[in-house]
Amino acid sequence: MISATLSAPINTALRRVPSWAVYLAGLIPLAWVVWLTLTGGIGVDPVKAIEHRLGKIALWFLIGGLAITPARRFLGINLIKYRRAIGLLAFFYVALHLIAWVVLDMGMLWAQAAVDLIKRPYLFFGITAFVLLIPLAVTSNNASIRKLGKNWRRVHMLVYPAVALGVIHYLWQMKVISSEGWLWLGVFIALMAVRFRTFRW
Repeated sequence: MISATLSAPINTALRRVPSWAVYLAGLIPLAWVVWLTLTGGIGVDPVKAIEHRLGKIALWFLIGGLAITPARRFLGINLIKYRRAIGLLAFFYVALHLIAWVVLDMGMLWAQAAVDLIKRPYLFFGITAFVLLIPLAVTSNNASIRKLGKNWRRVHMLVYPAVALGVIHYLWQMKVISSEGWLWLGVFIALMAVRFRTFRW
């Protein structure tokens, strides 16, 4: 853990940042994608570029959410109060990524989407990850925490297979896995190793 003299001022500053500011900041990447799209800077294949950018942003937030506990344990930086915001932003971007595929890429042609699923099996991993995230998003509120009690933590353990499937989805869609792809995989494995080594939430 870094020294308290370094982490204390960081945590003091973080306590002044309200959760709504995290939600607001979390919309900046979406605003950037919209700006690039409107100004023609998104690329030669706008649909694919929008899909990929939204998917990668979702991955940022998913991995970021997993990093909160290790950040507190090893760096002494407490971001727990923002875990819900980061998790919901991750779900939001995963949903946008899926909507972009269904609406922009497939044109809501379900038969074509079914064919695409057969041709590109990695899509199943992405859709399954989204399905696993739904109960997490639905129960990310104080009422659900009170109602579910200890079961709330069990439900939210679904985040681990969901992120794993998301990483596999991301890697599999590459024709050749890039160095960035291997980096994402390495970070995820490291976070999982830390999580299951300590067996603490």
